[in-house]
Amino acid sequence: MVSRSLKTTLSKLPNFDPRQVPVLNVDSHLPPVALGSLQPLALRRRFANPPTWEPEVLAEKNAWDRPPVQASVLIPIVMREQPTVLLTERTMQLSTHSGQIAFPGGKADEDDINATATALREAQEELGLDSSMVQVLGTLPEYVTGSAFIVTPVVALVRAAFSLIPNSHEVADVFEVPLEFLMDPANHRRHAFEWEGVRREWFSMPYQDNAKQRFIWGATAGMLRNFYRMLSA
Repeated sequence: MVSRSLKTTLSKLPNFDPRQVPVLNVDSHLPPVALGSLQPLALRRRFANPPTWEPEVLAEKNAWDRPPVQASVLIPIVMREQPTVLLTERTMQLSTHSGQIAFPGGKADEDDINATATALREAQEELGLDSSMVQVLGTLPEYVTGSAFIVTPVVALVRAAFSLIPNSHEVADVFEVPLEFLMDPANHRRHAFEWEGVRREWFSMPYQDNAKQRFIWGATAGMLRNFYRMLSA
């Protein structure tokens, strides 16, 4: 694991810190996903026979003036007694989403045969996560970020015996959050912010990881919210 103490801005927008934006509401009125539905066998069955459902968040307001870029992320669910989601904190030197909590992933290469290949390659390059430890379950609908990435989330199970060698250029920290926490809307907060006449809305799911708060927001929280919608359908 790589860990650095950094002052993070979490956004390229000037004078904007998502951690300081007031909470509009919390979705505690929605039911959490049942614990039994979060176990590996239940997740395999859900993706093998998916329900009819609608994603809640598909596109953010575009804040970048550039052509869209195809990308993929891996949503790695670690098969512990209580499953967790493996997440990263990006380094401050990256050109996009610096300092933010993210899934391992990145833009597609010409040699990638599909979105899943992109996600697995990126997880290997960023974290040293060997694909032999990963069982891909399926994908969620594409998610378009405000930075003009068209992202395919690839959901996968990861054997708990995995080992990592994080790329220090890209990854400042690696940690796990209980899937139960992320699939409980009582932990889903809604925010809104207006900049240059454009209203931007997003979810956050702050997680207290011992003495450190992991501020999960933006695209990562949006994709997790869609995952919640699929599992709760």
